[in-house]
Amino acid sequence: MKLHNKVAIVTGAASGIGKQIALLYAKEGAKVVVSDLNFEGATKVMEEIKANGGNAISIKTNVALEEDIQNLIDTTVNTYGTVDILVNNAGIMDNFEPVGDIEDKNWEQIMAVNTTSVMRTSRKVIPIFLKKASGVIINIASAGGLNGARAGAAYTASKHAVIGLTKNTGFMYAQNGIRCNAIAPGAVETNISSTITHPDKFGAGRAYVGMATNPRIGKPEEIAQVALFLASDEASFVNGATIVVDGGWTAY
Repeated sequence: MKLHNKVAIVTGAASGIGKQIALLYAKEGAKVVVSDLNFEGATKVMEEIKANGGNAISIKTNVALEEDIQNLIDTTVNTYGTVDILVNNAGIMDNFEPVGDIEDKNWEQIMAVNTTSVMRTSRKVIPIFLKKASGVIINIASAGGLNGARAGAAYTASKHAVIGLTKNTGFMYAQNGIRCNAIAPGAVETNISSTITHPDKFGAGRAYVGMATNPRIGKPEEIAQVALFLASDEASFVNGATIVVDGGWTAY
């Protein structure tokens, strides 16, 4: 088992990519903290892990709230004694608004969920990692964090920021046994599209220009396999990197 006895937190783990990462980590021997705002969904994932002989707990977490982040990490440590792996997966889409159409409340919500939460969870686990000189952070970014037209301005900016934070964190703590990497998925079969409420006609029209270049839609399980590699000792020399997993979409 690649993650035997490791303690892993996965945010946004009630469905999609987060769910598949949680299930795979448990299969590989990790004790998994299934975190999501959708507590019912998180609990179902926890129960599935336990039914397959794994070890897991579920925690309701609104990653946009600092007090929920504090509770997530503290509960994990109180339950399992430590944290070894943090997967920042929770995220929401925008409505494809270009910068000229963004409302402050929408910008702030997207930044809070997609970017500020990554900073806060990382800030909370770093002291734990420093004490034992080991730890892994995996941030689920997006092809939208590398390109300008996979979403609207707010989502694009939020994921670019996540990639920048990943690089900085990876470099800053490289000599302390801590690794931080990002995964940039392309189009994947998840329910993130449900967070798109009122697509901006102009912005969506501009973004869709390049959609025909996408070779195919990925599956959450395919992203989970990369997350497993990055969490394992096999990736011991991979740090501060962004791994693009998009079937060749950005190769065009």
